[in-house]
Amino acid sequence: MDLHSLGGGDFSFLNLFLQAHPVVQAVMIGLLAASVWCWAIIVDKLLLYTRTKRQMDRFEKVFWSGQSLEDLYRSLQGRANHAMAALFVAAMREWKRSHEGGKPAIASLSMRIEKVLDVTISREIDRLERRLLFLATVGSAGPFIGLFGTVWGIMTSFQAIAASKSTNLAVVAPGIAEALLATALGLAAAIPAVIAYNKFANEVSRMSQRMEGFADEFIAILSRQIDERS
Repeated sequence: MDLHSLGGGDFSFLNLFLQAHPVVQAVMIGLLAASVWCWAIIVDKLLLYTRTKRQMDRFEKVFWSGQSLEDLYRSLQGRANHAMAALFVAAMREWKRSHEGGKPAIASLSMRIEKVLDVTISREIDRLERRLLFLATVGSAGPFIGLFGTVWGIMTSFQAIAASKSTNLAVVAPGIAEALLATALGLAAAIPAVIAYNKFANEVSRMSQRMEGFADEFIAILSRQIDERS
């Protein structure tokens, strides 16, 4: 059945929004705003993760190329480093601090470097996970917020039926359409948010594993040097 033929009503999205109850309008505006912000986060994270993985690949290639650790440290220490480069710089900084002065503090150096690497990994993971909680929140709460608008729209429909004392579909249809629009907006905000959150959580987990693997290998390299000097 063509809804536009029901009482000659205009069932466009804009008209449904303008004719909706203020509560339903507030729900729609909130869901639209959440959807726009979700897409902004999605685009930002896609760019960030692509850039981070590219940086990790470049660093690993340079690190395992046989270049001197001192030379690599000097080339990176003045930059804003992330991921593996940040781990390397943090560990080397602690290494150099421990060897300053006349009496090198190497008794618990391996433990201190491991602690520094753990803290740096946590900081990098926090940076990568920033704003992912918003995607998870929208993904879980969006359908329920849309359902709230749906229930309110149906209540409006029943009130219209009671006021007009008519069960004509032309009376009921606008409120039902508003309700369905609120549900659709809730799903439109939630579905991409859930998909993106699951994908990004998996990406962060993989990058975290790569950083932890590099940290273990680097600690082993530095531990051998510590044993050789002790």
